Amino acid sequence: MRLSRLASRAPAPVFGAIGPGWQVAVERLLARSGLRRALTPRDAGILLVAGDMPGDAAEALGRVHDQLPHPRATLRWTVSHETADAVADRIVASWRDLGAIDEADLLPDQPPNEWKGVGPHGQGGKGMMGGTPYGRPMAMTGEDIRDGLQLDRYTARIGPFAPMLPPGLVLEVTLQGDVIVAATVQHPPFAQPVDADAPELCAARMLTILGLDGPARRAIHGRRPGGIWVRGAVPRGLGGIEGAGDARDRLAAFLGGDRAAVTAPDLSELLPGLEWSEAMLVMASLPPSAILRAARLPEAA
Repeated sequence: MRLSRLASRAPAPVFGAIGPGWQVAVERLLARSGLRRALTPRDAGILLVAGDMPGDAAEALGRVHDQLPHPRATLRWTVSHETADAVADRIVASWRDLGAIDEADLLPDQPPNEWKGVGPHGQGGKGMMGGTPYGRPMAMTGEDIRDGLQLDRYTARIGPFAPMLPPGLVLEVTLQGDVIVAATVQHPPFAQPVDADAPELCAARMLTILGLDGPARRAIHGRRPGGIWVRGAVPRGLGGIEGAGDARDRLAAFLGGDRAAVTAPDLSELLPGLEWSEAMLVMASLPPSAILRAARLPEAA
């Protein structure tokens, strides 16, 4: 009981599931004192569902909910006239009373891939290769894009509530180790207000990917996040786009209060060859409107 009381005094760990039009409000809310933006559902006690979710996102939202450890609570912020102060108060109150609020799973406890009893040993495999052994798709070998060696390739879908990507975006990526060898957009990000491109928010997203949470909060609050070393944390030449420089140039522009004018890049060409951490930093360096246009390029072609 004493440990529970002590824990309740810590900042409330909140994972935000953000719907269309709510990115700005949630990012500014979670930069407040007394709240902590959880970078994974496993690190959260409160699930904040902001906005009205499209029907095709319901299952993904249920998976996010069920990943939160017990005890947990869900709060909804769906009416624009409810102030951020009021929502913050609700979050803090729920965090203090979390033990009495705990929620059950929303989805049945079953693997996404049926595997038991399949294959010669019942492990879901199909001999030496193939199948979904123990519920996980088998990694198949392919040519490394850097040196031509045959290495395992693993394909997975990321999104629509992955915190390192814009809300709503679903990417299918094929990885060899931590290097992306292919990337395709499966679902475009949710449309957001023009203010989502605000320089301080764009800078904060990049700083968050870099693990600089303190500077990210200062940027959102309109304060300088730090010295020149912040900009230097981004490698030169990463994510170069004609007319918009590289990721470091874009961070410098954001920190200077400028909106970086970025043409819509082809994500299927921009991301392959980058390590996962590099790719997510490049994505964070793109204003949400540019990613939305980029995600719709194949659809319009």
